[in-house]
Amino acid sequence: MSQDDQIRLLGFAGSARKDSFNKILVRIALRGAEKSGADVKFVDLRDYPLPLYDGDSESAQGLPENVVLLRSEFQKADGLLIASPEYNGFLSPMLKNTLDWLSRSKEASPDLSAFQGKVAAIMAASPGPLGGLRGLRGLRELLTNLGITVLPNQMTIRSAFKAFDKDGAIVDDAQLKRVEALGAELTNMADKLRS
Repeated sequence: MSQDDQIRLLGFAGSARKDSFNKILVRIALRGAEKSGADVKFVDLRDYPLPLYDGDSESAQGLPENVVLLRSEFQKADGLLIASPEYNGFLSPMLKNTLDWLSRSKEASPDLSAFQGKVAAIMAASPGPLGGLRGLRGLRELLTNLGITVLPNQMTIRSAFKAFDKDGAIVDDAQLKRVEALGAELTNMADKLRS
Protein backbone atom coordinates (compact mmCIF):
# COMPACT_ATOMS: atom_id res chain seq x y z
CA MET A 1 0.00 0.00 0.00
CA SER A 2 1.46 3.35 -1.01
CA GLN A 3 1.52 6.21 1.46
CA ASP A 4 -1.19 7.99 -0.57
CA ASP A 5 -3.46 4.94 -0.23
CA GLN A 6 -2.80 4.55 3.49
CA ILE A 7 -5.72 5.25 5.81
CA ARG A 8 -5.02 8.29 8.00
CA LEU A 9 -6.40 8.34 11.53
CA LEU A 10 -6.35 11.23 13.97
CA GLY A 11 -6.56 10.45 17.68
CA PHE A 12 -7.25 12.84 20.52
CA ALA A 13 -8.73 13.01 23.99
CA GLY A 14 -11.13 15.53 25.45
CA SER A 15 -8.88 16.14 28.44
CA ALA A 16 -6.34 18.82 29.24
CA ARG A 17 -4.66 16.76 31.98
CA LYS A 18 -1.06 15.87 31.17
CA ASP A 19 -1.38 12.32 32.53
CA SER A 20 -4.98 11.78 31.43
CA PHE A 21 -6.15 8.18 31.31
CA ASN A 22 -8.05 9.10 28.16
CA LYS A 23 -4.88 10.30 26.40
CA ILE A 24 -3.24 7.00 27.31
CA LEU A 25 -6.29 5.07 26.10
CA VAL A 26 -6.45 6.75 22.69
CA ARG A 27 -2.71 6.21 22.14
CA ILE A 28 -3.17 2.48 22.79
CA ALA A 29 -6.03 2.34 20.27
CA LEU A 30 -3.87 4.22 17.76
CA ARG A 31 -1.23 1.50 18.17
CA GLY A 32 -3.83 -1.07 17.16
CA ALA A 33 -4.73 1.02 14.12
CA GLU A 34 -1.07 1.39 13.17
CA LYS A 35 -0.58 -2.39 13.39
CA SER A 36 -3.46 -2.66 10.90
CA GLY A 37 -1.66 -0.43 8.42
CA ALA A 38 -3.02 3.03 9.25
CA ASP A 39 -0.97 6.20 9.31
CA VAL A 40 -1.78 7.56 12.77
CA LYS A 41 -1.33 10.89 14.48
CA PHE A 42 -2.07 11.85 18.09
CA VAL A 43 -3.11 15.44 18.72
CA ASP A 44 -3.12 16.88 22.23
CA LEU A 45 -5.94 19.45 22.42
CA ARG A 46 -3.97 21.13 25.18
CA ASP A 47 -1.54 22.27 22.46
CA TYR A 48 -4.44 24.04 20.68
CA PRO A 49 -6.05 26.22 23.37
CA LEU A 50 -9.33 27.82 22.34
CA PRO A 51 -11.57 30.42 23.96
CA LEU A 52 -15.14 29.42 24.78
CA TYR A 53 -17.17 29.60 21.61
CA ASP A 54 -18.85 33.01 21.36
CA GLY A 55 -20.67 34.08 18.19
CA ASP A 56 -20.02 37.78 18.81
CA SER A 57 -16.30 37.17 19.23
CA GLU A 58 -16.29 34.99 16.12
CA SER A 59 -18.01 37.73 14.08
CA ALA A 60 -15.62 40.41 15.33
CA GLN A 61 -12.32 38.50 15.28
CA GLY A 62 -12.86 35.49 13.03
CA LEU A 63 -11.64 31.98 13.71
CA PRO A 64 -8.81 31.54 16.20
CA GLU A 65 -5.59 30.35 14.53
CA ASN A 66 -5.77 27.06 16.46
CA VAL A 67 -9.13 26.27 14.83
CA VAL A 68 -7.54 26.69 11.40
CA LEU A 69 -4.63 24.43 12.40
CA LEU A 70 -6.90 21.75 13.87
CA ARG A 71 -9.26 21.87 10.88
CA SER A 72 -6.30 21.06 8.63
CA GLU A 73 -5.48 17.98 10.76
CA PHE A 74 -9.11 16.84 10.68
CA GLN A 75 -9.44 17.31 6.91
CA LYS A 76 -6.38 15.13 6.27
CA ALA A 77 -7.85 12.26 8.32
CA ASP A 78 -10.11 9.46 7.13
CA GLY A 79 -11.13 8.60 10.67
CA LEU A 80 -11.07 9.81 14.25
CA LEU A 81 -10.24 7.95 17.46
CA ILE A 82 -11.70 9.92 20.35
CA ALA A 83 -11.48 9.33 24.10
CA SER A 84 -13.46 11.57 26.41
CA PRO A 85 -13.54 11.83 30.16
CA GLU A 86 -16.99 12.04 31.69
CA TYR A 87 -17.98 15.29 33.38
CA ASN A 88 -21.20 14.94 35.37
CA GLY A 89 -22.48 12.27 33.01
CA PHE A 90 -21.58 14.12 29.80
CA LEU A 91 -18.63 14.61 27.47
CA SER A 92 -15.93 17.06 28.51
CA PRO A 93 -16.44 20.81 27.94
CA MET A 94 -13.03 20.97 26.22
CA LEU A 95 -14.08 18.40 23.63
CA LYS A 96 -17.49 19.99 23.04
CA ASN A 97 -15.95 23.45 22.65
CA THR A 98 -13.32 22.17 20.19
CA LEU A 99 -15.95 20.46 18.04
CA ASP A 100 -18.15 23.56 18.17
CA TRP A 101 -15.30 25.74 16.89
CA LEU A 102 -14.42 23.21 14.18
CA SER A 103 -18.01 23.39 12.90
CA ARG A 104 -17.57 27.08 11.98
CA SER A 105 -16.20 28.74 8.83
CA LYS A 106 -14.07 31.81 8.23
CA GLU A 107 -17.30 33.55 7.21
CA ALA A 108 -18.80 32.95 10.71
CA SER A 109 -21.25 30.38 9.35
CA PRO A 110 -21.64 26.61 9.71
CA ASP A 111 -18.96 24.49 8.00
CA LEU A 112 -18.90 20.73 8.53
CA SER A 113 -16.06 20.02 6.09
CA ALA A 114 -13.79 18.91 8.95
CA PHE A 115 -16.23 16.07 9.70
CA GLN A 116 -17.84 14.99 6.42
CA GLY A 117 -16.98 11.53 5.17
CA LYS A 118 -15.30 10.60 8.46
CA VAL A 119 -15.78 7.54 10.60
CA ALA A 120 -15.05 7.59 14.34
CA ALA A 121 -14.47 5.20 17.22
CA ILE A 122 -15.19 6.46 20.71
CA MET A 123 -13.92 5.38 24.09
CA ALA A 124 -13.61 6.55 27.67
CA ALA A 125 -11.66 5.82 30.83
CA SER A 126 -12.95 6.84 34.22
CA PRO A 127 -12.23 6.10 37.87
CA GLY A 128 -15.96 5.41 38.28
CA PRO A 129 -17.80 2.10 37.97
CA LEU A 130 -19.25 2.83 34.50
CA GLY A 131 -15.98 3.80 32.85
CA GLY A 132 -17.34 6.99 31.29
CA LEU A 133 -20.20 5.20 29.54
CA ARG A 134 -22.77 7.95 30.19
CA GLY A 135 -20.60 10.58 28.52
CA LEU A 136 -20.24 8.50 25.36
CA ARG A 137 -24.00 8.73 24.67
CA GLY A 138 -23.76 12.50 24.22
CA LEU A 139 -20.52 12.23 22.25
CA ARG A 140 -22.06 9.70 19.86
CA GLU A 141 -25.07 11.95 19.32
CA LEU A 142 -22.92 15.05 18.73
CA LEU A 143 -20.64 13.29 16.24
CA THR A 144 -23.65 11.92 14.37
CA ASN A 145 -25.15 15.42 14.21
CA LEU A 146 -21.89 16.61 12.62
CA GLY A 147 -22.19 13.96 9.89
CA ILE A 148 -19.64 11.48 11.24
CA THR A 149 -20.33 7.74 11.07
CA VAL A 150 -19.67 6.35 14.56
CA LEU A 151 -18.78 2.69 14.97
CA PRO A 152 -21.34 0.75 17.03
CA ASN A 153 -18.53 -0.76 19.11
CA GLN A 154 -17.02 1.47 21.78
CA MET A 155 -14.68 0.94 24.71
CA THR A 156 -14.92 1.96 28.34
CA ILE A 157 -12.35 1.41 31.06
CA ARG A 158 -13.79 1.56 34.57
CA SER A 159 -11.83 1.91 37.81
CA ALA A 160 -9.09 3.56 35.74
CA PHE A 161 -6.72 4.03 38.69
CA LYS A 162 -6.48 0.22 38.90
CA ALA A 163 -6.79 -0.50 35.15
CA PHE A 164 -3.48 1.17 34.19
CA ASP A 165 -0.06 0.52 35.70
CA LYS A 166 2.43 3.27 36.66
CA ASP A 167 3.87 3.21 33.12
CA GLY A 168 0.46 3.77 31.50
CA ALA A 169 -0.07 0.22 30.28
CA ILE A 170 -3.45 -1.51 30.58
CA VAL A 171 -3.07 -4.22 33.21
CA ASP A 172 -5.70 -6.63 31.87
CA ASP A 173 -4.43 -8.27 28.67
CA ALA A 174 -7.92 -9.01 27.32
CA GLN A 175 -8.89 -5.38 27.81
CA LEU A 176 -5.71 -4.23 26.07
CA LYS A 177 -6.52 -6.43 23.07
CA ARG A 178 -10.06 -5.00 22.87
CA VAL A 179 -8.73 -1.42 22.83
CA GLU A 180 -6.22 -2.23 20.09
CA ALA A 181 -8.93 -4.11 18.19
CA LEU A 182 -11.11 -1.00 18.20
CA GLY A 183 -8.30 0.90 16.46
CA ALA A 184 -7.99 -1.91 13.91
CA GLU A 185 -11.76 -1.94 13.36
CA LEU A 186 -11.73 1.80 12.71
CA THR A 187 -8.94 1.34 10.14
CA ASN A 188 -10.91 -1.35 8.33
CA MET A 189 -14.14 0.68 8.32
CA ALA A 190 -12.38 3.82 7.10
CA ASP A 191 -10.86 1.76 4.29
CA LYS A 192 -14.28 0.38 3.29
CA LEU A 193 -15.90 3.82 3.34
CA ARG A 194 -13.10 5.28 1.25
CA SER A 195 -13.55 2.50 -1.33
